[in-house]
Order: sequence, then structure tokens, then C-alpha cells
Amino acid sequence: MTKSTKNPPKKPDDTQNPPKDSIEVSRGGVTSLTDEDYNRKKLFKKGINLMADEKLEEACEAFEQALRIDPQNVETLLKLGYARFHIGKHTEALAAYDQVLDIDITHPEAWNLKSLVDYEQKNYSKALDAVQNAVDSDPNFGMAWYNKACYLSLLSQIPESLDALKRSIEIDVKNARKAVKDRDFINVRIEEGFKRIIEVVALESIRQGYHTLGSIVWTTLLNKSDVEEALAKLQERGLITQHEKREGFHRIPVYDLAKQISDNITVEKRGFLGLTRKKLTGPIQSFRVLSESVQIAKTAIEEEDVEETMKSLDVFVNSDKCGPVMIEQFFDEHRDIRLWRARLDHRGRDYLIENKDRMLNVLENVGASVTKKMRSGSDDTSDNL
Repeated sequence: MTKSTKNPPKKPDDTQNPPKDSIEVSRGGVTSLTDEDYNRKKLFKKGINLMADEKLEEACEAFEQALRIDPQNVETLLKLGYARFHIGKHTEALAAYDQVLDIDITHPEAWNLKSLVDYEQKNYSKALDAVQNAVDSDPNFGMAWYNKACYLSLLSQIPESLDALKRSIEIDVKNARKAVKDRDFINVRIEEGFKRIIEVVALESIRQGYHTLGSIVWTTLLNKSDVEEALAKLQERGLITQHEKREGFHRIPVYDLAKQISDNITVEKRGFLGLTRKKLTGPIQSFRVLSESVQIAKTAIEEEDVEETMKSLDVFVNSDKCGPVMIEQFFDEHRDIRLWRARLDHRGRDYLIENKDRMLNVLENVGASVTKKMRSGSDDTSDNL
């Protein structure tokens, strides 16, 4: 099972973004500077590139050099721990994660990565304790909930495992597809709750534009019998409909979302060359609320009003407000906003000023995307009429 939250990223192209802070223009002319932060970033990028090339020992050296410049840099410590973990240096990996937790005891990713070391050593109880701290720090950390479900399954705590797995799927439906092939869930496969998860995977496949038995089996990698059983259950509950299409002398069953389902979710339709395009078929009221919330939050941030900023950010994570649509459409941004909210609560105006530009940029991108989706939804409605 692969439970890591990050894969080694592709090499960045340093030639596209030459460092701007390596020189200084003064009255006396251009003067070279020794910018320590620039050197740290350069070593960090070198480590990332080496990880991408699977040169993990050399990557560790680069990260260690970067930490000599800034021993408290959390991102570098996490990457160092991750590289050490993958070359089997588990004790050293734990040391890096513990350094992160010394800086921020509530860091969810550090707790999650720490749990993986215990999992690898088959110390599932200890892994469960660590990952519980991750979900306590960030209740919307989908991968941590998934890992918690795995550890609980391995400890034969079946109902608790299914509850954690369902929570992870609520946050990110992709976890359902991952779970149905994960050996760590062998203890819960016979449970009715796990069969419901197989149904979720089949339903999600239909949502993505795969409508025949063969295509659903192919995309989900499930057994044909499991898919057939899941489709029958979905039909019984009125979540999908079945009709037939003719191919030559044969009639092939075709499955579609029931109208009440398709009217309230985003459907991906298969296009030319198998590419997908998303079509918003449901009401766009939630996007209007989200668009207004973006503008309110941007105003509060621009005015550097901490109290109003925190209040406006609550709208994006509150499950009774924009939380569900943010998780569905802007999962990464949702996670960022939760982090901002926690940091603002801890550091206040200093954090707001330091991260003002980044916050505005993220919200600007969300706003632009929401506007595009609203226009698309309006165009689709006009076409249907």
C-alpha cells in the first residue's frame, strides 16, 4: 500500500525563474550579495531534483546542507524525513519529523508521515496514535483518515475502520477506488459497509463518463462480479438507471445516474479522443455564495483586519456553508484555508501580513474558477431550454 501524501515532484526548470535577489542595484552600481535564503532554496530544489531522479542518498545530503542554513525550515525537514524513510533509515526519518513537531506540535503532515514509519515497522498501535494526532490537527486531512482506517483494520477494529474510511472518502472520493484494492482492508472486505464503498467506486466511475459494465470494470480494476453486484444495489436504491444500446446484433446494458443525482453533481462527459470535459448540471446557487464569500474575504485580507479575515475564512470550511463545495471543487485550496485559519488564530496580524499576497492569489484563482463554472452552468441551462 502506498500511503505517502507526496510523491517526488518533477524537476523544476530553474531557467524560467532566475533568482531576483542575488544582486542589488545601489547608487554605487550593481553589487553581488550572499543571500542565505537564496542558497537554502537552491539546495532545497537540488534535493527535490535528486529525489525525482531517485538519488535519495544525495537528496538527503542536499537537504542536510540546506538545514545548516536554516535548521528550522519545516518544508526541508519533511522532505529530509521522507527521503530517509524511502532508503530505510527509519530512525533518522523519525528524528526529522520530531524536529518539525518541536516547531509545531499540531503539524498534521508530520504526524501522518511519522505514522507511516510505525506502519512500516508493523507497530500499528503506535501508528494509530500518530495518525490520530494528524486528524485532530486537521479534520479534513483525507489521507490521514485513510491511513487511520488501514491501521484500524489491521488491528481488527472493524466498525471504527469503516467509519474512518467513509470519512476519508467524504473528503476525497478517490480514496474509495484506492481502498477496494488495498490489502490492508482484508479484514473488512466481507462487511456490508465495505460493499457500500465498492458501490461508491462504481457510482463515481459512471459520474466520470463510463457507462457500460466493461468500461466500469476496466477503470476501477474491480472484479466483474463485484461491479455487477454493486450496480444491482445502486439500481435497487434508485441511484442509477439502466437502458440498452445496440451494437451490431447485440444489446449492451448502459448505466446512467438517476435524474435526482445528476441534477445535483458535476458530471464528466467523454469527449473526442477520450478526453473529459466537466459540465455543471446542477444549480449554481452555491457558486454564487462562494463567489460573494471570496470577495468578502479578499476585502478583509487587503484591509489586514485579522478578526474579519478569520470570520470570512470560516465560511469556506464550515460544513453548513461553503465547506462541501470547497471540498468537492477546490480541495487543495480548502486545506490551505484551514491552515491559514489555524495560523491566524495562533500568530494573528504578523501571519496575515507575511502571507497576504499568497492568500489573495489563492482566493483570486478560486474566484476566477467559480466565475467560469457559473458561466458554464448558465450556458448549459440555456442550451437545455
